[in-house]
This record gives sequence, C-alpha cells and structure tokens, in this order.
Amino acid sequence: MKVADAVKAQIDAEAAMTELPTLAELMAAYGVSRGVAVRAFKVLKEEGRAEEVRGGRWRVVRDGEQRDRRPLVERIADVFRVDGLKVGDDFPSTSKLADRFGASRPTVAKALDRLETSGLLSASRQGKRRTVLALPGREEQS
Repeated sequence: MKVADAVKAQIDAEAAMTELPTLAELMAAYGVSRGVAVRAFKVLKEEGRAEEVRGGRWRVVRDGEQRDRRPLVERIADVFRVDGLKVGDDFPSTSKLADRFGASRPTVAKALDRLETSGLLSASRQGKRRTVLALPGREEQS
C-alpha cells in the first residue's frame, strides 16, 4: 500500500504524467520485490488510477477521463451511424480517421481493410475515395 500511495502522490503532483514507471523501475525506486510492485499496480487499477496497456506498461487514468476501449474497427464502424452515411456516400479518408481516433494511419488502414473485407466499404485505390457499399447490420448492397 505504501508503494501504491507513493505512486498516487506522484500522479497527483505531475499533471503531465501519462505513463507509470515499469515494474523494474518501481522495484528499483522503492527497493521492493516484484510481488509487492505487482500488488501496487493492482491497487492502482482497482482504484481506477491506472490501466494496463500492451507491452506490460501501465497508463495513468485521470478523474473524469473516459476512453472507448472497443477495438478500432468497431469504433470506425460507428462512423456510418454517427456521420449519417448512406450507401454510395464517400467514407472519410484514412488521415481524417487517424486524427479523429488518435491512431496511426497504418493502424486505421488495417481497420479499414477489415471493413472492406466484410463488404461495407469499397476497396481503396490511389486517388479514389472509399465509398459505402453497405451499412453495418443490414444486407443491402449496391
């Protein structure tokens, strides 16, 4: 608990802090075992102060912060509904979607490829925009 309290104090003192120290850094900084450091992260997670991210890292969660935890392909599929798109409409570009969702262009491109494979979007071509072929949850196709 002392290690978790110290990390919480550090989070509160450093508003710009977005990532927690690694397990090894925590062990070295406080002279504790791996088990104690793991329990400290678990306490922070249970209290909603931190969350685990890929690669064994931990991210700081601030009060009132909300993030959509669904896979990117699901969040991009919501664009059909949110933007009121219809069959035949242009779909937003990879760059615009990358900005909108805070993801890299290659990651967005992979999600768009999955939507193409499922028949919702036309294939991407150099200089040609993707268009809506079908709407999620419907059978209509053009």
